Amino acid sequence: MNVDSITNGVVIDHITAGKSMRLYELLKLGELDCPVAMIKNVTSRRMGKKDIIKIDAEIDIDLDVIGYVDPEATVNIIRGGKLAEKKSIEMPEYLTNVIKCKNPRCITSNEQELKHVFRLTDRENKVYRCIYCETKASV
Repeated sequence: MNVDSITNGVVIDHITAGKSMRLYELLKLGELDCPVAMIKNVTSRRMGKKDIIKIDAEIDIDLDVIGYVDPEATVNIIRGGKLAEKKSIEMPEYLTNVIKCKNPRCITSNEQELKHVFRLTDRENKVYRCIYCETKASV
């Protein structure tokens, strides 16, 4: 399998195997008008298997989304065919309009203009809860 290197763009690396599709959806990468490559189950010495996403354009990436889905991932910014910047990811304390509350009784179900805000309540178990109704979000 050949996936060309990129000259200017973003590489999301060290994604836990199987989580790249969730990142693809939440980052809305399907809406981009540039080449996007998703490589699943790549052999990795450190992780055993991993996923990689390559975006052949310099775009702003929402690091909070990546931190929510897979805080172990890394983001590499490529310029001129070389690594220009490497960003480590952390779990965000708050997520705003990344996911929606599933509770039909939550105020966000009735008040459409309200932002969907989730707060990190348990870092070890990666638990986020809606700030309005305390419903647990699933990754």
